[in-house]
Amino acid sequence: MEGGGGGGQELSTDNVKGIVLALLSSGFIGASFIIKKKGLRRAAVASGIRAGVGGYSYLLEPLWWVGMITMIVGEVANFVAYAFAPAVLVTPLGALSIIVSAVLAHFILNERLHALGVLGCVMCIAGSVVIVIHAPQEQEITSVREIWNMAIQPAFLLYVASVIVVVFVLVFHFSPLYGQSNVLIYTAICSLMGSLSVMSVKALGTSLKLTFEGTNQLVYPETWFFVLIVATCVLTQMNYLNKALDTFNTAIVSPIYYVMFTTLTILASVIMFKDWSGQSLGSITSEICGLIVVLSGTILLHVTKDYERIPQSRSIYAPLSPSLTARLNGDLLKHVEDDRNPDEEKALRRQEMY
Repeated sequence: MEGGGGGGQELSTDNVKGIVLALLSSGFIGASFIIKKKGLRRAAVASGIRAGVGGYSYLLEPLWWVGMITMIVGEVANFVAYAFAPAVLVTPLGALSIIVSAVLAHFILNERLHALGVLGCVMCIAGSVVIVIHAPQEQEITSVREIWNMAIQPAFLLYVASVIVVVFVLVFHFSPLYGQSNVLIYTAICSLMGSLSVMSVKALGTSLKLTFEGTNQLVYPETWFFVLIVATCVLTQMNYLNKALDTFNTAIVSPIYYVMFTTLTILASVIMFKDWSGQSLGSITSEICGLIVVLSGTILLHVTKDYERIPQSRSIYAPLSPSLTARLNGDLLKHVEDDRNPDEEKALRRQEMY
């Protein structure tokens, strides 16, 4: 297939496979957020030390591992999806994970989903449909070295260098100071690293696809370099995503992570793979509009959710930065009833004694 076809054309077989895999992936990943959150809560109760403040007791919690396995299944499906379809098509379909996460959080974690949240879900679906209709065809790639040449072009190297610098500043300066009070710190680290991991995942997935088709790509060092990048980025994402989930309400973390991750990934893909090259202005505009609708839907899901009290030495509510909160809510945050169970309360009181 040649890259860049116009929008509104019949979907190719590869694009259909990518769409189905992306939707399955989103379902598993959305459920994993909830399962892992329950596991993190149990681990905090048992040990008295939360993951958000450096605890790793969740590694001994079976429920957390169930959530991790569920996420791995979703990520594998996502991994394969990138081998068949372009990132500008696969990544926005992750909006389904936000819907799954928000709905399950409503029923399982008592994180209430209001009418505007439902509207946000509808917007996510509508925007995703627009993106699918106008998405470009996947480029035909015959060797991992073609992807390597894309990765070392000056524009993409500049993007990679910028991401590395920003991540280092966030990790070593802003995270110790503001990580426990500003949800954007942890999610920004996850999203920036995620944009690089998706590019490497796509490269690795394409390499494996070509290998299974009879053209061995494992003999090239570039393939193994992409494996190293994937491992590094995923481990970093997992660590900071655990911190974000344990510190803030799931319904806050999921949409913000999705918005930042999707935007940065599409930007990285457009720079590296030139996904929009050859597409008509109308198709590109439709994709951007669809993306804006999806992102707006996730923001609606965000601002209509209750804020969860974080278990620190004082009973406070996990805020966004004050200026962003004022713009989004236009009001002071409402204090809501804490949904922790009695065992959690006892554990938190033990923490306060120290």
